[in-house]
Amino acid sequence: MYSFKNDYSEGAHPRILQALIESNLEQVDGYGEDCYTAKAVELIKGKIKNKDVDIHFFSGGTQTNLTAISAFLRPHEAAIAANTGHILVHETGAIEATGHKIISMESDNGKLTANLIKAALDAHTDEHMVKPKLVYISNPTEIGSIYKKAELDEISSFCREKNLLLFMDGARLGSALCSEENDVELSDLAALTDAFYIGGTKNGALLGEALVICNPNLKEDFRFHMKQKGALLAKGRILGIQFLELFRDDLYFELARHANDLAGQIRKELSSMGYKFLTHSPSNQIFPILPNSIIEKLQDNYAFIVWSKIDEHNSSIRLVTSWATKEKAVLKFIEDLRGLTV
Repeated sequence: MYSFKNDYSEGAHPRILQALIESNLEQVDGYGEDCYTAKAVELIKGKIKNKDVDIHFFSGGTQTNLTAISAFLRPHEAAIAANTGHILVHETGAIEATGHKIISMESDNGKLTANLIKAALDAHTDEHMVKPKLVYISNPTEIGSIYKKAELDEISSFCREKNLLLFMDGARLGSALCSEENDVELSDLAALTDAFYIGGTKNGALLGEALVICNPNLKEDFRFHMKQKGALLAKGRILGIQFLELFRDDLYFELARHANDLAGQIRKELSSMGYKFLTHSPSNQIFPILPNSIIEKLQDNYAFIVWSKIDEHNSSIRLVTSWATKEKAVLKFIEDLRGLTV
C-alpha cells in the first residue's frame, strides 16, 4: 500500500535529522531565544529581502492560524475566507473558539477576489453584526489552485483601501512558489500581506511553520499571545534548526519542486488518458475525476482521499505528492491506472 493521502506521511529530510542529531547535546537557551533560531530568522529575512519583519516559529498550521488571527483581531472582528478555506473547514472551529466568526464566501476555485471581499463587507453594515477585518487566503488553496501576482496585487490594494488585514496561510507555500505557473516571489509576500507563514511540516521538516509579521502594528506583545496559546516551545531550537537547514542553501525549494514535478507527471498522464479534473491545480495536489469502479480497485494498493461525489458513477479523488515521494511509486500508479482504463 503506497499513500498519496498527504504530504506529511514521512518523517523529515535526512539533512534535518542529521542537523538535529549533531546539535542534540548542545546547551542553548529555550523558547526560541537560541542561536540556531536567531540564525534562521536572519536567513529568512534575507530570503524575503526585508529586515523589518518579525518571524516566529510554530509547531503546526492550525496553531499558527488561531494564534495569529486571534492576536490580530479585536473581540468583535471577523475573518473572511473562501468556503473551502482551511480555517473554515478543517480546523475544528479553532478560530471561532477564540471568539472570532469566519465569514464564508462561495468560490469555485478556492480563491478570494476583491469582489468577493467587497460582498462580505456589503453584507455586514453596522454594529449589530460582526465587523469584517481580516482576509484569510491560502497559497496554494485547499483545492490546489495558486494565486498569481496580479490577483494578490488586487486583493492587497483593496484590503489597504478598506483598512482590512491580509493574512496568507502558507502551509504548502513552497509548492505554490515552485509551481510552473507561479509568478510570485517570496519577497512579494512581505510587500503585499500584513502577515503570512512559510510551512515546513508539509515540505521536509519534522514539524514547524515560520510566521512572518510584516505590519508593524501587529508585532507588539506577540510572544505573549504565543505563550497563552501554548505555542512558545521550551525546546524552540527544534524549530529553528529545521528552518536553518531548509533555507541555508534553498533545500526548501528543491523539495517543493520535487513534489510538484511528480504531481505534474501524474496530471499529464491522466490527461492523456482522457480524465478530467475537479479543479485546475498546478501544485502538488491534484483532483482527478475517476469512475467509482476504478477508484475501488486502486484502493487495493494505494491510499488517497475520495474528495467529492460527481455523480452516481464518478467521484473526484485527491492525490498528493511530497518531498519524499518516489518516482517509481508514481510510475507504478500510472501503470496500474492504465491497466484499469479501457
